[in-house]
Amino acid sequence: MRFTHETLPQRVVFAAGKSPAAVAAEVHALGGSKVMLIASDRERGLADPIAAEIPVVLRHEEVVMHVPVEVAERARRAATGVGADILVSVGGGSTTGLAKAVAMTTGLPIVAVPTTYAGSEATNVWGLTRGETKTTGVDSKVLPASVVYDAGLLTTLPGEMTVASGLNAMAHCVDSMWGPRTDPIDRALAQEGIRALATGLPTVADDSTSVGGIEQTLYGAYLAAVAFASAGSGMHHKICHVLGGMFNLPHAQTHAVVLPYVLAFNAPHAPEAEARIAQAFGAVFRTREASAGLAALRQALDAPRALRDYGMPENGIAKALGPIMKALPADNPTPVTAENLTALLEAAWAGDPIN
Repeated sequence: MRFTHETLPQRVVFAAGKSPAAVAAEVHALGGSKVMLIASDRERGLADPIAAEIPVVLRHEEVVMHVPVEVAERARRAATGVGADILVSVGGGSTTGLAKAVAMTTGLPIVAVPTTYAGSEATNVWGLTRGETKTTGVDSKVLPASVVYDAGLLTTLPGEMTVASGLNAMAHCVDSMWGPRTDPIDRALAQEGIRALATGLPTVADDSTSVGGIEQTLYGAYLAAVAFASAGSGMHHKICHVLGGMFNLPHAQTHAVVLPYVLAFNAPHAPEAEARIAQAFGAVFRTREASAGLAALRQALDAPRALRDYGMPENGIAKALGPIMKALPADNPTPVTAENLTALLEAAWAGDPIN
């Protein structure tokens, strides 16, 4: 066995119901005295108790999905203008993504406080959108120095968003099984992440206030993100990033729709990965195949089903085909052609049953 695995340096704090004190402790430990607090107006109620405990010099509320370049530039100027020396983000993937965009040019440390299961807080991956093109990359400066997970902040997350966000985390696990830099450690983390998510998500979908279910799901989402940061972006994420940027599709729902089609596409040519995924789902649903396990979870959650339901035009398939083909990793388990990729996108657009 020969491989190289890099573990990213980051402090992770689980503090159910105690995020204000926990964030204050992390800001103090990092030497922060001028906090730029990034949280959308929608997250104001969750951010206010945290803001009361830290030295905030600016509250920045302009958060936009897929982080448009112009939004990032305004946030960067704002941070510089007030002399911020640390960033605190309270929100989902778009909020964390904006904090990363600021950190990328300023070098400021981030304390991330997630309010969804997006997982961006545990990766050194950034994403910016210019026009219809979303670009992603890797930079050590954007990895949050600290993450504070407070299950209490997710008890008000709407059920539909809980499902979509949790399946987005599941997509990190699945893509990590065959990402371009994947290794045995990534696969082990991803397998445990699948089991945790498959356990926690149905509980939270049934009872959105279940702190135990939320913590299990957060645990799975964290493992998923750590595995993904190491393994790199595979076929699933390349498809979703192109579609999301091109058609301004909702991030989590796009991932939730596309995931079963990519799993069915790649599993026949990735037997070790398929076996690991099947085993993880089997521990919860007693299934013996990876796709069957994911189908059981999706049925339990009433998951998003079709890209057309979220605004993707049918003629967008032809438009997206070239950019996706260009972005796909060369070592995807199943060889990709224009024909089989078109068939996959058509099925995901319509929400066709998976054979």
